[in-house]
Amino acid sequence: MTVRPVPDAPLDATEPRRPERTTPRPEPRLRALDGLRLVAALMVAAYHYGGRGGEITHAWGSSPEKQFPTLHNYFAYGCLGVQIFFVISGFVICMSGWGRPLKSFFASRASRLLPAYWAAVLLVTAVFALPMVTYKALSPSDTLVNLTMLQYPLGVDRVLGVCWTLWAEVRFYALFALCVVLPGATRRRVILFCAGWTLAAAITQGARQPLLDIVFMPEYAPFFIGGVGLYLVHRDRKDVYGWGIVAVSFLIGQHYAVKELWHAADPNAFAHRTSFGIALVVALGFVAVAAIALGWLNWANWRWLTVAGALTYPFYLVHEHLGWVVVRALHIGLGLPSAETFALTVLSMLVLAWLLNRYVEKPLTPRLRAALAKMR
Repeated sequence: MTVRPVPDAPLDATEPRRPERTTPRPEPRLRALDGLRLVAALMVAAYHYGGRGGEITHAWGSSPEKQFPTLHNYFAYGCLGVQIFFVISGFVICMSGWGRPLKSFFASRASRLLPAYWAAVLLVTAVFALPMVTYKALSPSDTLVNLTMLQYPLGVDRVLGVCWTLWAEVRFYALFALCVVLPGATRRRVILFCAGWTLAAAITQGARQPLLDIVFMPEYAPFFIGGVGLYLVHRDRKDVYGWGIVAVSFLIGQHYAVKELWHAADPNAFAHRTSFGIALVVALGFVAVAAIALGWLNWANWRWLTVAGALTYPFYLVHEHLGWVVVRALHIGLGLPSAETFALTVLSMLVLAWLLNRYVEKPLTPRLRAALAKMR
């Protein structure tokens, strides 16, 4: 059955009407986007294993700076994989929420996030409780709060160090659901959402009000908004408003990335990121998603990329804390060299991610989605 486009009201009286779909159109699988997800996750893993200090120093037995004398400077940029994740998320959420009712959108997001997250929380807690593991597990009470995914705003210790990014994702989902999905996604509504959020985030930065900061998260908003703008470009590569949203989001986003991650040279610092390097990585993230949005990477249509995309989320959840355990066992316990330990740790986390996807996500995600979709 052919779906006829429904015209949407123009942004102003001078803008010609353009076709607008109010029902979801079939979207081809963007396998290159799956691959980019995994690249971003591996960037974060490289940062956690070799680009920072903290608990990983105890796992290696010395600073990663000594384990990777040259590479640690490059690994330090891996934390920007999170910003790339947020751009991808903006693109995907706009794509999946277009033409979908609120209940379906909520069921899709909850069923996608929760099964692997619950399994990761319980798994990390169980491993840290083992007597041979030197890391301390959280109390049962704190672990139970972690199952709600609200531990970060509640000030409760986190089982998973990466869960702060999930809190940012959840807030984005809520804003997009209330402002776009609930009233119904249209091009005009999405553009107004992006413009309104950009302005609200700027006001929030100037007002310095904690409540506004929680709601509008100015340091992360540009990346989500940029991803949404890139989806508009995906729908129509000549969309001037879409390109404008992307450009403004990049300019603001690189500012926040540099502000948060660049520090003047300090002889006692672990690694020195340059402001140019930070802005370059952010730019490459935007360019990569733009290339996918424009169809330039449609040739990367290999099925294994879909598998890579499926492994990304569980890998991201478990790689940091359980990686400490594996690094210590391989490097200190078995005496393996740093490079081999690094590679085997990443590989073991990918295998664990496959197990979580195969035995947790695949059976539970559709059941949870169906149960939530049936709720009145």
